[in-house]
Amino acid sequence: MSEAFMGKKQTKMRYYVEDGETIDDCLDRMKKDGYIPVRRMEEPVLKEVKKNGVIEVEVAKQRICFEGKFQS
Repeated sequence: MSEAFMGKKQTKMRYYVEDGETIDDCLDRMKKDGYIPVRRMEEPVLKEVKKNGVIEVEVAKQRICFEGKFQS
């Protein structure tokens, strides 16, 4: 591979809002890396809970994800 190719950034990247982080903090992190948000998604975080001897899957929380596009 050429050196120019190895130093090239991905054109799209996903950023997740981490625990204890605000949406603005995540967007600032994206901007610092050179990406602009183009899409916001919410993904469920599932957990297994045992109720009456039966294991059920419940939604624990929603996880916010931003898809970013690299600014050249």
